[in-house]
Amino acid sequence: MPRQARVKSHSKIYHIILRGANRQEIFHDEEDCMRFLDILGKNKRKAGMDVYAWCLMNNHVHLLLKEGDESISITMKRIGVSYVRYYNWKYGTTGHLFQDRFKSENVETVRYLLVVVRYIHQNPVKAGIAKRVDEWKWSSCRSYYGQPISSVKYLLDGDYILSLLSANKEAATERFKGLNERRNNDQCLDEPGKTRLTDVEARQLMKELLGTLEIAKVKSLSRLERDGILRKVKQINGISQRQIARILGISPNLVFKA
Repeated sequence: MPRQARVKSHSKIYHIILRGANRQEIFHDEEDCMRFLDILGKNKRKAGMDVYAWCLMNNHVHLLLKEGDESISITMKRIGVSYVRYYNWKYGTTGHLFQDRFKSENVETVRYLLVVVRYIHQNPVKAGIAKRVDEWKWSSCRSYYGQPISSVKYLLDGDYILSLLSANKEAATERFKGLNERRNNDQCLDEPGKTRLTDVEARQLMKELLGTLEIAKVKSLSRLERDGILRKVKQINGISQRQIARILGISPNLVFKA
Protein backbone atom coordinates (compact mmCIF):
# COMPACT_ATOMS: atom_id res chain seq x y z
CA MET A 1 0.00 0.00 0.00
CA PRO A 2 1.45 3.42 -0.94
CA ARG A 3 2.36 5.72 1.93
CA GLN A 4 -0.33 8.33 2.66
CA ALA A 5 0.75 11.88 1.87
CA ARG A 6 1.27 14.16 4.85
CA VAL A 7 -1.58 16.69 5.17
CA LYS A 8 -0.29 20.25 4.86
CA SER A 9 -0.87 22.59 7.78
CA HIS A 10 -2.69 25.81 6.88
CA SER A 11 -0.75 27.61 9.63
CA LYS A 12 2.50 25.91 8.50
CA ILE A 13 3.04 24.91 12.16
CA TYR A 14 3.75 21.27 13.03
CA HIS A 15 4.26 19.29 16.21
CA ILE A 16 6.85 16.66 15.29
CA ILE A 17 8.18 13.55 17.02
CA LEU A 18 11.41 12.00 15.79
CA ARG A 19 11.85 8.63 17.48
CA GLY A 20 14.66 6.06 17.63
CA ALA A 21 14.10 2.87 15.63
CA ASN A 22 12.62 0.22 17.92
CA ARG A 23 12.64 2.94 20.59
CA GLN A 24 16.42 2.76 20.87
CA GLU A 25 18.28 5.59 22.57
CA ILE A 26 19.47 8.34 20.26
CA PHE A 27 21.16 10.56 22.88
CA HIS A 28 23.79 9.06 25.17
CA ASP A 29 25.50 12.18 26.52
CA GLU A 30 25.44 15.97 26.47
CA GLU A 31 27.58 16.14 23.33
CA ASP A 32 24.87 14.24 21.44
CA CYS A 33 22.17 16.64 22.64
CA MET A 34 24.26 19.69 21.75
CA ARG A 35 25.04 18.31 18.30
CA PHE A 36 21.34 17.75 17.56
CA LEU A 37 20.45 21.29 18.64
CA ASP A 38 23.32 22.64 16.54
CA ILE A 39 21.99 20.74 13.51
CA LEU A 40 18.49 22.05 14.24
CA GLY A 41 19.85 25.62 14.37
CA LYS A 42 21.72 25.28 11.08
CA ASN A 43 18.62 23.94 9.36
CA LYS A 44 16.48 26.66 10.89
CA ARG A 45 18.67 29.24 9.17
CA LYS A 46 18.91 27.29 5.92
CA ALA A 47 15.15 26.67 5.63
CA GLY A 48 14.02 29.98 7.12
CA MET A 49 11.77 28.17 9.61
CA ASP A 50 10.73 29.21 13.12
CA VAL A 51 11.38 27.06 16.20
CA TYR A 52 8.70 27.45 18.88
CA ALA A 53 9.63 24.56 21.20
CA TRP A 54 11.78 21.47 21.57
CA CYS A 55 12.45 18.69 24.06
CA LEU A 56 15.16 16.04 23.74
CA MET A 57 14.43 12.78 25.58
CA ASN A 58 16.68 9.73 25.58
CA ASN A 59 14.99 7.96 22.67
CA HIS A 60 12.91 10.65 20.96
CA VAL A 61 12.61 14.36 20.21
CA HIS A 62 9.62 16.70 20.32
CA LEU A 63 9.75 19.74 18.03
CA LEU A 64 7.29 22.55 17.38
CA LEU A 65 8.22 24.15 14.07
CA LYS A 66 6.81 26.61 11.57
CA GLU A 67 7.63 25.60 8.03
CA GLY A 68 10.00 27.94 6.22
CA ASP A 69 10.98 28.21 2.56
CA GLU A 70 10.78 24.48 1.91
CA SER A 71 8.56 21.54 2.83
CA ILE A 72 8.87 20.47 6.46
CA SER A 73 9.53 16.93 5.19
CA ILE A 74 12.64 18.09 3.33
CA THR A 75 13.89 19.97 6.39
CA MET A 76 13.31 17.02 8.71
CA LYS A 77 15.00 14.62 6.32
CA ARG A 78 18.10 16.82 6.25
CA ILE A 79 18.11 17.10 10.06
CA GLY A 80 17.81 13.33 10.41
CA VAL A 81 20.52 12.53 7.86
CA SER A 82 22.93 15.02 9.47
CA TYR A 83 22.44 13.63 12.97
CA VAL A 84 22.68 9.98 11.84
CA ARG A 85 25.95 10.76 10.06
CA TYR A 86 27.36 12.25 13.27
CA TYR A 87 25.99 9.40 15.44
CA ASN A 88 27.36 6.62 13.24
CA TRP A 89 30.76 8.32 13.07
CA LYS A 90 30.95 8.82 16.85
CA TYR A 91 29.76 5.37 17.89
CA GLY A 92 31.07 3.34 14.95
CA THR A 93 27.62 2.09 13.99
CA THR A 94 25.80 1.65 10.69
CA GLY A 95 22.21 1.40 9.57
CA HIS A 96 19.01 3.08 10.70
CA LEU A 97 18.86 5.20 13.84
CA PHE A 98 15.40 6.75 13.49
CA GLN A 99 12.04 5.25 12.69
CA ASP A 100 11.42 5.32 8.95
CA ARG A 101 9.14 8.35 9.03
CA PHE A 102 8.75 11.12 11.60
CA LYS A 103 5.33 11.62 13.15
CA SER A 104 3.61 14.98 12.91
CA GLU A 105 0.36 16.75 13.61
CA ASN A 106 -0.87 20.06 12.29
CA VAL A 107 -1.30 22.90 14.78
CA GLU A 108 -4.03 25.12 13.41
CA THR A 109 -5.29 27.18 16.36
CA VAL A 110 -3.69 29.48 18.92
CA ARG A 111 -5.28 27.51 21.76
CA TYR A 112 -3.80 24.23 20.58
CA LEU A 113 -0.45 25.90 19.88
CA LEU A 114 -0.17 26.85 23.56
CA VAL A 115 -1.26 23.35 24.60
CA VAL A 116 1.47 21.75 22.49
CA VAL A 117 4.16 24.05 23.91
CA ARG A 118 3.11 23.02 27.42
CA TYR A 119 2.89 19.36 26.45
CA ILE A 120 6.42 19.41 25.05
CA HIS A 121 7.88 21.15 28.10
CA GLN A 122 6.09 18.83 30.53
CA ASN A 123 7.34 15.68 28.79
CA PRO A 124 10.29 15.13 31.19
CA VAL A 125 8.05 15.71 34.24
CA LYS A 126 5.43 13.24 33.07
CA ALA A 127 8.18 10.75 32.17
CA GLY A 128 9.45 10.99 35.74
CA ILE A 129 12.94 12.32 34.97
CA ALA A 130 12.38 15.88 36.22
CA LYS A 131 10.37 17.40 39.06
CA ARG A 132 9.84 20.78 37.37
CA VAL A 133 9.62 21.84 33.74
CA ASP A 134 12.60 24.20 34.08
CA GLU A 135 14.74 21.47 35.66
CA TRP A 136 15.22 19.67 32.33
CA LYS A 137 18.20 21.14 30.49
CA TRP A 138 17.32 19.81 27.05
CA SER A 139 14.05 21.59 26.35
CA SER A 140 13.21 25.12 25.27
CA CYS A 141 11.58 25.86 28.64
CA ARG A 142 14.67 27.53 30.09
CA SER A 143 14.96 29.75 27.01
CA TYR A 144 11.39 30.97 27.60
CA TYR A 145 12.30 31.62 31.24
CA GLY A 146 15.36 33.67 30.22
CA GLN A 147 17.90 30.97 31.14
CA PRO A 148 19.00 29.53 27.77
CA ILE A 149 22.00 27.31 27.18
CA SER A 150 24.51 29.79 25.78
CA SER A 151 25.21 27.82 22.60
CA VAL A 152 21.49 27.73 21.63
CA LYS A 153 20.70 31.27 22.72
CA TYR A 154 19.26 32.22 19.32
CA LEU A 155 17.53 28.94 18.47
CA LEU A 156 14.13 29.76 19.99
CA ASP A 157 11.58 32.02 18.27
CA GLY A 158 9.62 32.51 21.45
CA ASP A 159 8.51 36.11 21.00
CA TYR A 160 5.53 35.06 18.88
CA ILE A 161 4.29 32.65 21.56
CA LEU A 162 4.72 35.27 24.30
CA SER A 163 2.94 37.90 22.19
CA LEU A 164 -0.16 35.71 22.25
CA LEU A 165 -0.34 36.22 26.02
CA SER A 166 0.48 39.93 26.40
CA ALA A 167 2.03 42.83 24.52
CA ASN A 168 4.19 43.42 27.60
CA LYS A 169 7.17 41.03 27.59
CA GLU A 170 7.44 40.78 31.37
CA ALA A 171 3.72 40.16 31.83
CA ALA A 172 3.71 37.67 28.95
CA THR A 173 6.57 35.70 30.51
CA GLU A 174 4.76 35.46 33.86
CA ARG A 175 1.55 34.34 32.18
CA PHE A 176 3.53 31.84 30.13
CA LYS A 177 5.06 30.33 33.29
CA GLY A 178 1.60 29.90 34.79
CA LEU A 179 0.30 28.21 31.66
CA ASN A 180 3.44 26.13 31.18
CA GLU A 181 3.44 24.71 34.72
CA ARG A 182 -0.30 24.12 35.07
CA ARG A 183 -1.32 20.53 35.85
CA ASN A 184 -3.15 18.98 32.92
CA ASN A 185 -4.15 15.84 31.06
CA ASP A 186 -2.95 17.02 27.66
CA GLN A 187 -2.72 14.29 25.03
CA CYS A 188 -1.07 15.31 21.81
CA LEU A 189 0.88 13.15 19.40
CA ASP A 190 2.11 10.26 21.55
CA GLU A 191 0.62 6.80 21.21
CA PRO A 192 -2.69 6.34 23.04
CA GLY A 193 -3.13 3.75 25.74
CA LYS A 194 0.41 3.95 27.12
CA THR A 195 0.35 2.79 30.74
CA ARG A 196 2.90 3.12 33.52
CA LEU A 197 3.91 0.38 35.93
CA THR A 198 3.38 0.78 39.66
CA ASP A 199 6.55 0.74 41.77
CA VAL A 200 5.68 -2.77 42.96
CA GLU A 201 5.33 -4.03 39.39
CA ALA A 202 8.49 -2.21 38.27
CA ARG A 203 10.51 -3.63 41.18
CA GLN A 204 9.36 -7.18 40.42
CA LEU A 205 10.30 -6.92 36.73
CA MET A 206 13.66 -5.42 37.66
CA LYS A 207 14.31 -8.33 40.07
CA GLU A 208 13.55 -10.81 37.30
CA LEU A 209 15.90 -8.99 34.92
CA LEU A 210 18.74 -8.76 37.47
CA GLY A 211 18.58 -12.44 38.41
CA THR A 212 20.92 -13.14 41.34
CA LEU A 213 22.12 -9.52 41.56
CA GLU A 214 20.35 -7.69 44.38
CA ILE A 215 18.71 -4.34 43.58
CA ALA A 216 20.54 -2.64 46.45
CA LYS A 217 23.92 -3.58 44.97
CA VAL A 218 23.42 -2.02 41.53
CA LYS A 219 24.46 1.45 42.65
CA SER A 220 27.77 0.08 43.93
CA LEU A 221 28.78 -1.44 40.58
CA SER A 222 31.39 0.11 38.33
CA ARG A 223 30.04 2.72 35.92
CA LEU A 224 30.44 0.36 32.96
CA GLU A 225 28.53 -2.48 34.65
CA ARG A 226 25.88 -0.17 36.07
CA ASP A 227 25.22 1.59 32.76
CA GLY A 228 24.86 -1.75 30.98
CA ILE A 229 22.21 -2.82 33.48
CA LEU A 230 20.43 0.55 33.34
CA ARG A 231 20.16 0.35 29.55
CA LYS A 232 18.44 -3.04 29.89
CA VAL A 233 16.14 -1.85 32.68
CA LYS A 234 15.05 1.17 30.60
CA GLN A 235 13.74 -1.24 27.95
CA ILE A 236 11.09 -2.57 30.37
CA ASN A 237 7.77 -1.49 28.91
CA GLY A 238 5.89 1.00 31.09
CA ILE A 239 8.73 1.85 33.49
CA SER A 240 9.77 5.48 34.02
CA GLN A 241 13.31 6.71 34.50
CA ARG A 242 12.36 8.34 37.81
CA GLN A 243 10.98 4.99 38.98
CA ILE A 244 14.28 3.33 38.08
CA ALA A 245 16.22 5.98 39.98
CA ARG A 246 13.92 5.74 43.01
CA ILE A 247 14.04 1.93 43.21
CA LEU A 248 17.81 1.71 42.67
CA GLY A 249 18.60 4.69 44.90
CA ILE A 250 20.55 6.62 42.28
CA SER A 251 20.25 10.00 40.54
CA PRO A 252 17.73 10.30 37.67
CA ASN A 253 20.51 11.99 35.72
CA LEU A 254 22.60 8.78 35.92
CA VAL A 255 19.66 6.82 34.51
CA PHE A 256 19.24 9.27 31.62
CA LYS A 257 22.94 9.26 30.74
CA ALA A 258 23.31 5.46 30.85
